[in-house]
Amino acid sequence: MDFILLGKALILGIVEGLTEFLPVSSTGHLILVGDLLDFNDERGKVFEIVIQTGAMLAIIWEYRRRFGAVLAGLGSDQGARKFVLNLVVAFMPAAVLGLAFGRYIKAYLFKPVPVALAFIVGGIVILWVERRNKPVVMVESVDDMSWKDALKVGFAQALALIPGTSRSGATIIGGLLFGFSRKAATEFSFFLAVPTLIAAGAYDLFKHRSLLSAADAGLFAVGFVAAFFSAFLCVRWLLRYIAQHDFVVFAWYRIVFGVLVLLTAWTGMVSWTAG
Repeated sequence: MDFILLGKALILGIVEGLTEFLPVSSTGHLILVGDLLDFNDERGKVFEIVIQTGAMLAIIWEYRRRFGAVLAGLGSDQGARKFVLNLVVAFMPAAVLGLAFGRYIKAYLFKPVPVALAFIVGGIVILWVERRNKPVVMVESVDDMSWKDALKVGFAQALALIPGTSRSGATIIGGLLFGFSRKAATEFSFFLAVPTLIAAGAYDLFKHRSLLSAADAGLFAVGFVAAFFSAFLCVRWLLRYIAQHDFVVFAWYRIVFGVLVLLTAWTGMVSWTAG
């Protein structure tokens, strides 16, 4: 058993769990940390699918009663049907654009320097959104959303096809711009992660199915469990945090982190991969 490799799996699992639902870009962090750990080959792509699944299941577990009630009420509850419709509508823009441009985005933008630039730009956007005049809240809870609200958030999520932008950041900050309360924007971002990560994971897993190996079961298990528990703790913390705080701290984190990556790339302090 390669304990060094298991250690890398543990680190990347924790990174995925802690960053998937914060507005800081889990994909960007995985690209950067994977580059530092030299764990960014083809097998690493399959591993990322596994740990993203672990993080997504943390959301299902945290909201298991909500998802259970929705599934049970699909045949008779109008609210349940509306909830599912909103998720489908919000999911579609990223799905369509991802299928159309995903190959080109991965070829040119899944590299440390473009990710760092996206970190900085995203941080500046968050600062702008938080410091503007606050609009009237029109969507107090997820149940108040219309399909048009969902579509707007869906287009915001599509921006996260650019690595380093942050799927959760795009949906949460987009929700705030569109008149959502912090709680509604954050929770809908959580819910939208489920179909998004399931679809993206299934598609990527099918593409890389030839790389699946029973020999990697231990590696995948460590990353999966680490991602699940770190995501579960992070989601609970974030819900408490947004009750009394804004997202400015995440904006500054993004900017500082992005600048550090660019500086280390420019000075040669860190030998990032080309790009």
